[in-house]
Formats: sequence, C-alpha cells, structure tokens
Amino acid sequence: MSASEISLFPLVELQAVSNAQNEWVALVFALSPDSGDAFQAALTLFKTPDVFAALAPLECILPVPQPQLLEAAQLDGLPANRILLRVPAAACADVPVQKKLAALADAGYRIMVDGVAAGSAATMCSARALMTDASAELPPVLALVAQPGPHLATHMHSEARIAECASAGFSWFAGDFAMHPAPDSTVGDGTSRKRLLALLGLLARDADSRELEVLLKQDPALSYHLLKLVNSAAFALSSPIHSFGQAINVLGRRQLQRWLQLLLYARQQDDGLANPLLPLAAVRASMMEVLVKARGGDRDQQDMAFVAGVFSLLDVLMGMPMTEIVAALSLDLEVVMALLDRAGPLGELLQLVEQPDPARLEQAGIARETYWEAQLQAYHWAIQVSRNI
Repeated sequence: MSASEISLFPLVELQAVSNAQNEWVALVFALSPDSGDAFQAALTLFKTPDVFAALAPLECILPVPQPQLLEAAQLDGLPANRILLRVPAAACADVPVQKKLAALADAGYRIMVDGVAAGSAATMCSARALMTDASAELPPVLALVAQPGPHLATHMHSEARIAECASAGFSWFAGDFAMHPAPDSTVGDGTSRKRLLALLGLLARDADSRELEVLLKQDPALSYHLLKLVNSAAFALSSPIHSFGQAINVLGRRQLQRWLQLLLYARQQDDGLANPLLPLAAVRASMMEVLVKARGGDRDQQDMAFVAGVFSLLDVLMGMPMTEIVAALSLDLEVVMALLDRAGPLGELLQLVEQPDPARLEQAGIARETYWEAQLQAYHWAIQVSRNI
C-alpha cells in the first residue's frame, strides 16, 4: 500500500478513561492531526464491522471540533447510549449551535463540553458533562454542578491528584497516572520482588508445571487471581477448578504463560483499587502480537512480541530498573533489545504501540487500517482481561 493510500485512513490514539476505582469506563478518540476533519475521521473508524461490540461496554467520546457543521443524519446508525459528543467550550456561545446540540440531546445523544463555557452556554446546549485539563487548576464549582456529569478530568499524573479531583466533583479520569504510581504502591517488598522475578524466569524458560506450582503456592494474591480466572465466565467450565495443577491443564502451557504474565499486574493493591497497569499491559501485548502476525511473523515471533509488550511495564510495576529485571530473566535477545533500548524490530514496533506516529507507521510498512484493526483487537482483549481477572 502506497503512502497516499495509507493516509486515506485515519490514525487514532485511544485514550482510556477510568473511574475512581481505576476501572475503564470510556475511550477518548484522539485523531492524528493529518486525519483532516476529526469527526469525519472518527465516523470512518466506526464503519469497521462490530466496532461497538469490540469496545463494549465502554463509551466512546467523539471529537466534534465544528459543531455548527454537524448534521443529525451523520449520526445515523451510531448507538446514542454509547456516544458522547465532545464540543469545544467556545462553540457553545453560538445560538445556532446551542439549538442544534439541544436537538441532538433530545434525540438521546449526550453532549460533553471540552473546557469551561461562558455563563449558561453549556446548559443552553443541553450539555451533560464537562471535560477539562484539571492537572493544575480546577474549574469553577458552578461549571461542574450545572450539569449532571460524568465530568472528565484529563492530564491526571498521579492517583493523589485523581483523589483531589474526585472530591471536587469529577468521576472520570484520564492521563498517565498509571505510569507514576505512589512509591509505596509498587512491589517494594524484597521477598515478594524476588519471588516475582523467579516466576518470570520460570515462565521465560518454559519451566516444568510443578516448579510453577511451588512458587504460586508462595504467593496468595497471585494464586487467588489464577483460580478466579479459570473459574470465570471466560472459560465457562462445567465444574469448578480448585488446584493449580487443574488450572495449568485447563489453560495449557502457552495460555498459562500469557495469563500469568498479566496476572502479575493484578496483584491486589493496598487500597483495594484495580491496578491501572493491567489493561495497559494487555493492550501492548495484544497489539504487538497482532501486528507481528500481520507482518507475517510465525508463532514464535508472535510469542516474543507478546512478551515484549507485556513486560514493557514491569519496571513501573516493580519500581526497579528494567536492566535489573532483564538480568534476572532468560529472554530472547530481540526482547531484551526492545525492553532496554526500544531497539531492533520489536523495539521499533513497541515504540509504535506506545505512541502512534504516522511517519513511524509508514516506515514500518503497516497500513493504518491494519493498525486500527490491531487496536480494536487489543482493546477488546484488554477489556475482557480486566473484567475476568
């Protein structure tokens, strides 16, 4: 596919929105600047078969940068109960825009104002929610109480700031807070850290099941999550599983390795909240695997790509340098290069998964539509992982 053909399809970065329990509730569609009209580009993405089923039950926040041009017919076929139309605050002052958005609200669509609109403009638009950068300053109280919400605070860099914004009236949060856990929330206990590294080492060298069982029995949290997983609706077993041996047999070696790699992120935090790194690791792992498969990679190459994706957040999870983590594991050289330096084919792909970039995507020879399909698969799997673990 030529560069001109690739550019016809929009490139989007999906930004996860969480509630106060760190559970994903929505996705913000952030379109690449070269996608043209952001709203029309989003509509192109929504023509993908079963897109809303893939992202269920998450809600989708669509950019509408020019609401004065929006026509109701453009929304035909979109489920109103899954859509929030994100409009600029400045546009809400326009009376025709107010009437147009109010009519759409009457038809069941929800309006989210991006920023703080002047006076009662947001109310005149029948807006329900506010989206704003609350990293430094909070909006006026009246701006929040005037609409029922949920209100979205963006650029959240810490869970402490999320708590402050929650107290102010926000209930949805987006940002890179998962990458900046509080020091006491990482796996800081020396014994626990060694046990995790030992388990990762066993997984990396495809150790015997009995060796895995020994370590699993020493980690109550990980053991609990594994048994909870195999007894979940995801596997629909006729009788419950009570032992690690049974769990290993049910999952199979390959799937066991993958689930355990993800279960490392599901270790219960002291505050009882879900670990926000878990779905991020799942997205990275799945996208890496799907993209390598799309490029013709065999099963072993797909497995290495999955490992590179799922392990790429271990330094954040464990609060220790990636060099120390890699030194304790028996990983393929390609995976090591990717994790330490984002080098080699897997490293370049990992950079692309971490931060979509038009030039890098074209250099990798991956069509934008292929990238979008990989995103859909990855987010669908991450959503299922989060619900079953």
